[in-house]
Amino acid sequence: MTLFKQIRIVLVDAITKLYQHQLEKIDLKKITVEQPKDSSHGDTCSNVAMLLAKPLGKSPKDIATEIANVLSSHKFFTKIDIAEPGFINFTLDPNIFYHELAQIIDNKNYGKSELGKGIKVNLEFVSANPTGPLHIGHLRNAFFGNALANVLTYSGYEVVKEFYVNDAGGQILVLANSCFIRYREICTGVKEEIPEGLYPGDYLIDVANEIHQKYSDSLLQMDEQKSLEIFKDQSVAIILEMIKSNLDLLGINFDVFFSEKSLHDQKQIEKSVAKLQEKGLLYRGILEAPKEKVPDDWESREQLLFKSTLFGDDIDRPLQKSDNSWAYFSGDVAYLDNKISRGFDQLIVVLGADHGGYKTRLKAVCSALSDNKVDIDVKITQLVHFVKNGEAVKMSKRSGNFLLAQEVVDEVGKDVISFMMLTRSNDQTLEFDFEKVKETTKDNPVFYVQYAHARIMSVMRAAKAEFPQIHEKYASKQYDLKLLQEDVVLDFIKKLCSFSRIIELSAIHHEPHRIVFYLIDIAADFHSIWNLGRENSKLRFLSNDQTDLSGAYLALLEAFGNILSSALEIFNVEPIESM
Repeated sequence: MTLFKQIRIVLVDAITKLYQHQLEKIDLKKITVEQPKDSSHGDTCSNVAMLLAKPLGKSPKDIATEIANVLSSHKFFTKIDIAEPGFINFTLDPNIFYHELAQIIDNKNYGKSELGKGIKVNLEFVSANPTGPLHIGHLRNAFFGNALANVLTYSGYEVVKEFYVNDAGGQILVLANSCFIRYREICTGVKEEIPEGLYPGDYLIDVANEIHQKYSDSLLQMDEQKSLEIFKDQSVAIILEMIKSNLDLLGINFDVFFSEKSLHDQKQIEKSVAKLQEKGLLYRGILEAPKEKVPDDWESREQLLFKSTLFGDDIDRPLQKSDNSWAYFSGDVAYLDNKISRGFDQLIVVLGADHGGYKTRLKAVCSALSDNKVDIDVKITQLVHFVKNGEAVKMSKRSGNFLLAQEVVDEVGKDVISFMMLTRSNDQTLEFDFEKVKETTKDNPVFYVQYAHARIMSVMRAAKAEFPQIHEKYASKQYDLKLLQEDVVLDFIKKLCSFSRIIELSAIHHEPHRIVFYLIDIAADFHSIWNLGRENSKLRFLSNDQTDLSGAYLALLEAFGNILSSALEIFNVEPIESM
């Protein structure tokens, strides 16, 4: 149980006793205890008085005062302050933190919980079109999704990682025609010009070679339509294996690769649309012209429409094109219906920056098909601006000019990319400078965090080799954590004790970047203590003049190392032993 949950239990118990005759007015589930952004406001805080003001018919300040009076003698608290308009700030007894620190030392999986026990989550991410290998444009989505999956799993959720294979639609026909040209070049030995609109990338030469090894020149004599179907199936299968190989290189694996084509083959679209029809959520109508820029192909026509505005969308959504073929959105309907039918409690979809408009429509469909029983969260990963040698890296798959994911890994390493992709929240743009991420300075966050772990290991090695008496006290647990009384050290301990809450919040809000922010913050505090120790002997980790204190410091470093290792594991980053 996290420290914050313990405080919450004490707070809820006090409220229950105070307002026992008015409990039917109070939603106890909404009561939370958080860590203040400003440490001068105490160790924990709660806005419970504001939540209770309306149902109890009292001012927040009066409620806060009543709660503070009840808790003032509790052993957990040394000070309780009330701030306008009714925040309650708690300063905790340091013994609580020493006790929690001991838990971190003894538990290498500190922060792991059963928060999501019994909750089945489908997490879809990457879902790159199977028209080429993974490139730098896919990296942020990939590492964000994988980190989120790991955070949720660490928090007790049952997570299924899913890759949606877009193996139906116009882009597959373009791929097949592009690959056929490369295949024909192999058969005839004649170089051809790639027509506008097809994929010119050299990677298709490898794809065509594999197909040629299997079919020799026979596809040139085959009926064009039949051979085109072969090129569709074969090129998608080969490129999907490329993508899987790229994902392995990134340290990412999926539980399910779901085929879009299967939705069409199994008539799933028709079945899902029929469900919406049975619910009375479809009609034939004419949409108003878009208020913003009107697309060139827009026309006023009667269409089959889904009443998505009933579920919070800004417009109703068409399910069919003017020729009565299914609109792309109808595939989304069928796919969500399929996920819901597989018994997931939560759906998470990670999309790229160009899919911002999908949030409301996907939420609407999910609500409609599940009768509001299944939650969906659509996370958008904004663009990454890659910079190399001081210049922006530009790419275009259609021109064949793009930087492959494998090339980035080869240059800077998987761990660096994984960490750097989460140094901003997913809804903010990010700059990735190839030169800066290689720097060994505090301005490089991945280096700064890894350097902290390397320093811990260096102290541990020094203790064992040069301070055997101190190491013996530490190894046999003959240390007293209460000797760690310097203000900067106690603040550091408090931050260590907040790790489990950081994990919890990251899982609840689907924001793994919170953990990276935490690591950067706590690594900075550690390096600061290290530097202060050069001048202040009480902050020196190893000293024969204070063996008892040094033993406690080694235990503190073990706790910090446990948290660093656990957190970095969430990002598939290997802690560095030395630098």
